[in-house]
Amino acid sequence: MTKMHSKSQELLDRRKNIVANGVGVFNTATVSDAKGAIITDADGNELIDFAGGIGVVNAGHCPAPVVEAIREQAGKYLHTSFNVVTYEPYIELCEELAEILPHGDHTKVMLISTGAEAVENAIKIARQATQRPAVLCFSEAYHGRTLMGMTLTSKVNYKFSCGPFAPEVYRLPFPNFYKNAGNLSMDEFVESELRRLYDSAKTLVDINTVAAIIVEPIQGEGGFNPIPKKYLEGLRAFCDEYGVMLIFDEIQSGFCRTGHWASWQHYGVQPDLSTYAKSMGSGLPIAAVVGKAKIMDAALPGTIGGTYIGSPVCCAAALATIKYMKEINLNERAIHIGEIVMQRMKDLQEEVSEIGEVRGIGAMIGIEFIKDKNPNSPHSELCDQIVKGCAQDGLILLSAGTYKNVIRILSPLVITDEELYKGLDILENNILKNTRSTTQKVLSWFKKN
Repeated sequence: MTKMHSKSQELLDRRKNIVANGVGVFNTATVSDAKGAIITDADGNELIDFAGGIGVVNAGHCPAPVVEAIREQAGKYLHTSFNVVTYEPYIELCEELAEILPHGDHTKVMLISTGAEAVENAIKIARQATQRPAVLCFSEAYHGRTLMGMTLTSKVNYKFSCGPFAPEVYRLPFPNFYKNAGNLSMDEFVESELRRLYDSAKTLVDINTVAAIIVEPIQGEGGFNPIPKKYLEGLRAFCDEYGVMLIFDEIQSGFCRTGHWASWQHYGVQPDLSTYAKSMGSGLPIAAVVGKAKIMDAALPGTIGGTYIGSPVCCAAALATIKYMKEINLNERAIHIGEIVMQRMKDLQEEVSEIGEVRGIGAMIGIEFIKDKNPNSPHSELCDQIVKGCAQDGLILLSAGTYKNVIRILSPLVITDEELYKGLDILENNILKNTRSTTQKVLSWFKKN
């Protein structure tokens, strides 16, 4: 791929001139058209998308049935506010979500516009259900940039000079086996972390004041860290013992990304409440809180929601997205993609010592880069070089993790095998190019030639 041409650069220059600096630039790609897993930039270059709009387009860019559903609904009515005038797409979507994401015998749902709103409302519901104020969350967590969302979020650079933050929020270390286990086995590590959890009921916060514990079963921005299954089971037992609501944030991990509608279905651990957004609407702003009916109904009328609580157009997009995901069996496709990516990166790990761990579930896979084979020595510079090199070669990537030393794979799940292999070739070439010594490169050249 040639260097960035004038149209893309002009667009980026216009952005810099008019858009507030606080709006992050994670990649310098531009777009004039997007279909499936391919983005065409302003200069006509085709780019393979491994970022998926930060996990939003699991069903691909502009899936035809979703585009048609949007057009059809837009011709009927755009907005009434569900608080004022009831419409069927909202109710139908809630029914669909309750069917694919059942929370016990009776599930209820509320819709909003964004993941951060879903988190805010889930916390409000939990507080009203328990009549308690405090919330427990975890290190490396990401839950949004609203006041409560930012308070729950761990990453400091998302929070500079934005305080004071919401009170009564307490944080525990995320049970990261790779970084923190030392010589412990998985069972020993989980036992130790669960002891820390139970100790927190006495040393961190009075457990009788805790309304909820919120956790991402697979952390997104934190570095694609899957929580140990036995820890999640222990967390469920802890919440049951103390009457605490367990909230799963599935905003990045939901809707087929892990090979299930939600990652908690992979773990087999039932939350009281869970939050969704991103790929639910194929790019339109739609989010949901799903939960056990008794808990959901604890919120008093008017205390949750807002003007845009499930736009009819966004509801139509979400319904069409879910139907399309079912028709093409996107959960099965995610497993297939994940197996290819995992095997390819595991093989590369044997050759590249800077790859500390390849981890994930389904097609939600992270590659962590480290220095000196030390899990606690992040190689952020290398990760940045790889992302930039891939961008020059036509592959859009995103980093993650507290130190931005993890490359995360979030390709649309409709990506063809040919596109997937081509993208992985670009990624592998850039990893090797930035990690091999001169001697290794010469030896590799002679081996191939």
